[in-house]
Amino acid sequence: MSDEPENVTSRRTFLRQAAMTGAGLVAGASVARASGPDPKITEVQPWASSFGDPVDASPYGSPIRFESHVVRRNVEWLTESPVSSINFTPIHALEGTITPQGCAFERHHSGAIELSKQDYRLMINGLVETPLVFTFEDLLRFPRSVTTAFLECAANGGMEWGGAQLEGCQFTQGMIHNMEYTGVPLRLLLEEAGVKPEGKWVYVEGADASSNGRSIPLDKALDDVLVAFFANGEALRKEHGYPVRLVVPGWEGNMWVKWVRRIGIYDQAVESREETSKYTDLMPDGRARKWTWVMDAKSVITSPSPQVPIRHGKGPLVISGLAWSGNGKITRVDVSTDGGVNWQEARISGDAKSKALTRFHLDINWDGSELLLQSRAIDETGYVQPTKDALREIRGLNNVYHNNGIQTWWVKADGEVENVEVA
Repeated sequence: MSDEPENVTSRRTFLRQAAMTGAGLVAGASVARASGPDPKITEVQPWASSFGDPVDASPYGSPIRFESHVVRRNVEWLTESPVSSINFTPIHALEGTITPQGCAFERHHSGAIELSKQDYRLMINGLVETPLVFTFEDLLRFPRSVTTAFLECAANGGMEWGGAQLEGCQFTQGMIHNMEYTGVPLRLLLEEAGVKPEGKWVYVEGADASSNGRSIPLDKALDDVLVAFFANGEALRKEHGYPVRLVVPGWEGNMWVKWVRRIGIYDQAVESREETSKYTDLMPDGRARKWTWVMDAKSVITSPSPQVPIRHGKGPLVISGLAWSGNGKITRVDVSTDGGVNWQEARISGDAKSKALTRFHLDINWDGSELLLQSRAIDETGYVQPTKDALREIRGLNNVYHNNGIQTWWVKADGEVENVEVA
């Protein structure tokens, strides 16, 4: 007995028909795209008729040209200048959880600088027993740690506070990436310098012209913060802070200072420009709420989405998405196809790591009717991703940062997808 719905092409039927079609045995099946023998199978193709590229044709590999559309993109009107701007990870076109460095979004306050390993220096001063200066080679001699973590801009989804604005999962939720970092635990460097008892905060500065700096409580600095120099097994890219950046798992991206040059120890937060006039949350009464460092649980369906419409028609449909939480592991993701009226639990694919992206899937048979797709993440603290309206009741509409509300995609009968909100 099968529980597969009638009049809908099941996954099992699809696979059986596709296999038979490939063998030239089925004609006219609803999912078959060839009515006779497929020349891609039965005839020798050009790529099988001559040699391909030699092994050293591309000493440092690049994606094949057929994937040239999978690139970071910016929104030109978002900032006055592309030098101090942001582009977006094509999360709609990626799978799994690790973001290739070449696709990982960028955010600069004064442009991506070139700083060589030979010229690199890291100073630790302030309330320490011994002020120190490290070269890059010095850092390589410390014990290393490896961690996978997501980096999310505090403004990810920020343009959606006032309503659906942009068409594309990439543009609405693409200020995020997830990499495996290798580096020295900051704790070891601070122990080398010897933090004085009155030291309660670290202030981290970048070497770029903006001197972007952020204060971090000492407890966090001693917990899981890395001074990293590798990402996904290779040196950091220039746009991600080569040769050394800070990794602050679970906390907003502006605290992951790039090209880090100085770590000062203080008895209180410095409260620099970037942590007072910027990166604070405006509340409905006009006051600013500061120190909202942690990125709360959030999820988004990456496919189907506005840049990934349904082209295959009715039948088996894989709903794929990402979930994350700055407070720990994702324990569950629910998906709704009717705008939040009913929910079903999605399958978490692979390991759900703490403070890292988690992939989820839900396999359905799409009957061609309109859908209002949503996902909601639940983390190990029991926190449930809220609706946008629930956030607005508390935070109002003046805010830019920390919008982790539920995203809605309207899937139309023709398979096109639009960014909408459910009233």
